[in-house]
Amino acid sequence: MRILRHFLLLVLLLPVALYAQQAPPAEPPLAMPSTHSQFPTLEVTANEVLVPTLVEKPHGGIVYGLKPSDFIVEDDGVSQKIRLQEEMDTAPVSLVVAVEQGAMSVLEFDKFQRLGPLLEMFLTDERAHAALVGFDSQQHLLVDFTHDGEVLNKRLHRLQPGDGGAAILDTVSYAVDLLQSEPKENRRVLLLISEERDHGSKSIKPEQLIRRIGQSEVLVLSVTFSPARAELLHDIKDNGDSRTMSTISALLMLIQAVKKNVAKELAVMSGGEYTTFTGDKGFEKRVMEAAKRSRNRYLISFSPSNPTPGLHTIKVKLTEDYGAKVTARTSYWLDELKGAN
Repeated sequence: MRILRHFLLLVLLLPVALYAQQAPPAEPPLAMPSTHSQFPTLEVTANEVLVPTLVEKPHGGIVYGLKPSDFIVEDDGVSQKIRLQEEMDTAPVSLVVAVEQGAMSVLEFDKFQRLGPLLEMFLTDERAHAALVGFDSQQHLLVDFTHDGEVLNKRLHRLQPGDGGAAILDTVSYAVDLLQSEPKENRRVLLLISEERDHGSKSIKPEQLIRRIGQSEVLVLSVTFSPARAELLHDIKDNGDSRTMSTISALLMLIQAVKKNVAKELAVMSGGEYTTFTGDKGFEKRVMEAAKRSRNRYLISFSPSNPTPGLHTIKVKLTEDYGAKVTARTSYWLDELKGAN
């Protein structure tokens, strides 16, 4: 039986290995911008926390027209006084598309090549633009920020297989650097297309990335290679509602969750989207839905009543039970104020 399993594994991996050997060498990536070599100043302060919030009807569709009085926002279990932007998210989008090129992702390249037309949905505003990052055990800036969707599309059709790594943690951190250098008025979005687990990140640890995402205003949209159905059902139900607990317990729980499924957990933290795909149509549908819903979020903000440094958990709910599904940011991170004792 053991010999049979080894034989089947060899049969499955042989086409991938042959493809990688026969494929022409990958084009050298663009140089990493020097402005991204240092951690930038991040957006969350003790004065203002932004909470993008999506409200969906029980059977699909967006709930529009809600007012501040329709929401309850709790910071570590304490209700906060909130502000609500009158219109939904109308700011231009700065988008980073991070596509896995390493490990087994070569089997999905034909689907990735369909991304070009779908990305146009993010670029409808003439002020919007997107960058393309490929990654295996390292990150490669394939296309710097551009409004030209055709440039992105052509580069997606020239993806080459990478090594056996999938350094998701390092890649997300790099994408945050790219986005934090964008104009402050832009909505910052990371579209992460990868497997669930990290393989090979060396520059940043899970707890460090939790802190970075918790300090930024980056909305993470994760579309992953197909896991088991049971895992997907669990992910749909788990939107962070049960995570209001002590700061230490919440941080430890997040670290363990990130190790298990980094793509899902970063999306939940930021109030973004987490979904999976199998076939071509499933992939296109998931990306299209993520693009549409990324612009249909209420922008809630509040000044923390207790600006204690460290990880804070957020819970957003409606004052009346409409049976609606609320997807919102579940945590943020405050650094100790400079000069504080």
